[in-house]
Amino acid sequence: MTELELIIDLHKNSERQGPGSENDTLKALWLMDLPSDQKLKIADIGCGSGGQTITLAQNLNGEITAVDLFPEFLDELNEKSQKYGLSSKIKTLEKSMDELSFNNEEFDIIWSEGAIYNIGFENGLKKWKDYLKVGGYIAVSEITWITNSRPKEVEEYWTNEYPEIDTASNKIKLLESNGYSLIGYFYLRPNCWIENYWEPMESRFETFLERNHHSELAYKVVNDNKTEINLYSKYKDYFSYGFYIARKN
Repeated sequence: MTELELIIDLHKNSERQGPGSENDTLKALWLMDLPSDQKLKIADIGCGSGGQTITLAQNLNGEITAVDLFPEFLDELNEKSQKYGLSSKIKTLEKSMDELSFNNEEFDIIWSEGAIYNIGFENGLKKWKDYLKVGGYIAVSEITWITNSRPKEVEEYWTNEYPEIDTASNKIKLLESNGYSLIGYFYLRPNCWIENYWEPMESRFETFLERNHHSELAYKVVNDNKTEINLYSKYKDYFSYGFYIARKN
């Protein structure tokens, strides 16, 4: 298996493929002034196995197009949709987020938790804006510095991993310069990382290694995640995911 296939294998059958929580999804949703008498169209881009997709479907009147590049995650989401009786509200689309072919002004809401980094924050804002109705909302979570200065070790790590990491104030400036008005911002608390993401992942490490015959590449995937876990444990006061909710002008 390739490293990408191993990463997918590690994340299969998990509630989330990144930090987050049902409460934070709802908090972002409640910041939007949505019509109660209108059926909405929502795109959840980079949905993974759809932890947040299910929450949105349970709390919105509308249809969600859940987009992900990996069919393994979409299969899991389809199973969840059936289980919760939400199949009529969620349709899945296997597609890269930078090759979407939606219509102009098709959606009332564009949602993306922990995924926009795949094409870059500003690039995603620009690309997806065309698909959003004027007055429609975008909600994205994105790795963010939560202090203005930080230790060299964590700064070098994240700058190397994702050069677009920045403070919330600079991310908000990007939103505003690309035709959005900020509605709200907050950052994810430690339980979203530790209890909802890292601890469930750690519990899968041993079976993942066994399933993949303790290969060198499988150990690399585990060790890469352990590095991030240790980094977060040490420096969680300096970075998190920022949740940005904005309206298209």
